[in-house]
Amino acid sequence: MIFGMTPFTLFHVVLSLVGIVSGFVVLYGWLHSDRMSGWTATFLFTTVATVVTGFLFPFSVFTPAIGVGIITGLFLIGALVALYRYRLAGRWRAVFILCSTVSLYFNTFVLVVQSFLKIDALNALAPNGNEPPFAIAQAIVLLFFVIVGQQALKRFHPLPA
Repeated sequence: MIFGMTPFTLFHVVLSLVGIVSGFVVLYGWLHSDRMSGWTATFLFTTVATVVTGFLFPFSVFTPAIGVGIITGLFLIGALVALYRYRLAGRWRAVFILCSTVSLYFNTFVLVVQSFLKIDALNALAPNGNEPPFAIAQAIVLLFFVIVGQQALKRFHPLPA
């Protein structure tokens, strides 16, 4: 085991991190009205794979992680349909930006949750996940995505493919 993780868990974490990094790359591109097709495909593929592999972990009851996975999956479907079926035509551009940004937000939200659970220094600040440092960190993440998502929606007007 690497870092105390099973190979499957490590695979899931790597997919998630690639999805987050590529998501931030495309978010930057969207702010400059750049479609970034290759990066966007990487972001969508790895984020879908993160959601799918998340459902392959053993569970016996409904958990918040399952709820986040379902919600993220629904937003990803919206992004995929807007991009690949409707090619960002008309209002589908806004649907794409909204759904993609929300999907990236939820993946980042989970990263913050896992960081507070797994990194000793953060866990010491918020061992139960309901203390002010955790709430502040999540509020900053949410505020960032609301502001940047709104800006991407305003600025992303790519030329037709």
